[in-house]
Amino acid sequence: MPGPERIADILTQLMARRGFARVQGADAYRSAWNEAAGSLGAQYSRVGQLKRGTLEVVVTNSALIQEFGFQKSAILTILNRLLPDHNIKDLRFRLGAIK
Repeated sequence: MPGPERIADILTQLMARRGFARVQGADAYRSAWNEAAGSLGAQYSRVGQLKRGTLEVVVTNSALIQEFGFQKSAILTILNRLLPDHNIKDLRFRLGAIK
């Protein structure tokens, strides 16, 4: 007969089932992206998901995509400083609407 479960294990399972970790992760990406992109860049872009080390960023216009491309190295440095446990290796910019 197994013993009682640790409360930390129960809370971890509950948070995973409810998607709390994803929401918390999305907020962390959004906050870090806003700082790395600057106020003007963040106004016309939004961060998406991190997949296999590549963070997706939706941008409203192609000129800004090009500018972010020029600044990619500096942006990655800032993002990895702000999110050291997320291991962001690359950025992928795509044109799209911001909600």
